[in-house]
Amino acid sequence: MLKPIHAVSLAAALVAGAVSPAFAQGEVNVYSYRETKLIQPLFDAFTSDTGIKVNVISASSGLEQRIKTEGENSPADVLLTVDIGRLEEAVKAGISQPIVSPALDKVVPAQFRDPEGHWYAISMRARVVYASVDRVKQTAITYEELADPKWKGKICIRSGQHMYNNALIAAYIAKHGEAKAEEWLKGLKANLAQKPSGGDRETARDVAAGKCDLGIGNTYYWALMTQNPQQKPWADATKVILPTFAGGGTHVNVSGVVLAKHAPHKAQALKLIEWLAGEKAQHMYADVNFEYPLRAGIAVNPIIAGYGTLKPDALPLSKIADQKKAAAALVDKVGFDN
Repeated sequence: MLKPIHAVSLAAALVAGAVSPAFAQGEVNVYSYRETKLIQPLFDAFTSDTGIKVNVISASSGLEQRIKTEGENSPADVLLTVDIGRLEEAVKAGISQPIVSPALDKVVPAQFRDPEGHWYAISMRARVVYASVDRVKQTAITYEELADPKWKGKICIRSGQHMYNNALIAAYIAKHGEAKAEEWLKGLKANLAQKPSGGDRETARDVAAGKCDLGIGNTYYWALMTQNPQQKPWADATKVILPTFAGGGTHVNVSGVVLAKHAPHKAQALKLIEWLAGEKAQHMYADVNFEYPLRAGIAVNPIIAGYGTLKPDALPLSKIADQKKAAAALVDKVGFDN
């Protein structure tokens, strides 16, 4: 039985489900960084399809260390997380094992999986611009252009150390080198309308309020705002522009999975991972979570499709992960969050 973490305990849920027919097909234990409301519908559908019960333990941090501390006795089968950095951290912590699945290799493009199979991406999100409908007339922009002095005092963004921005900065380093990335980051800082703060939704709120003309955020947040009566005015006042690197594509990050090194239910875990890359789950990622499906042939949600056609940058995510420490150091060096 999974032990409680932070304020989350599954004891009652496990007891309540102990007589469920789902146990006839086994169970799988998932440690998850993803919000429960976003991922539970997928697990419910998986159980309905396979009869395999999914036990979930959620936290905002510390899951890799927990699995490492539990060692061979860890009940964890799957680690589900967002951000390429966390996927790579799990591998470096020694808590993963290679996933051997021809089915996954067929579905997940090489740039979106670990070269040695230790993690696979399941869905994508892009780091984009929320632009003022009234004050920004252009419909295309590059990441490099965000440092152009013409945007001085017109950009809002959350902390440069947040994993979403860290990954974008790491991608910039991977493409242009540290020296040019530092120059770019200084230019971006000079263009900020205010100290980095809040989250992606707050950047849209501040653009709507006229505090800035451009905000940096993830694709799915804008779509979620359209579904929230209190936040819909922020979406109505902004438009999403899919930026690209000069000569490249749009920076994307992912949600992904790791198979735990000592997974006690390895067969069930593999079924879950493959199911998440299957057609039903990929449709749910698109329509419930407003993410980009990784599986070819799955339609993007109409709201997300309204941004335009996403052309992900070809840079392998593993190359971005290699630069994350350097990105964090640059944020501190230029005093980006000060």
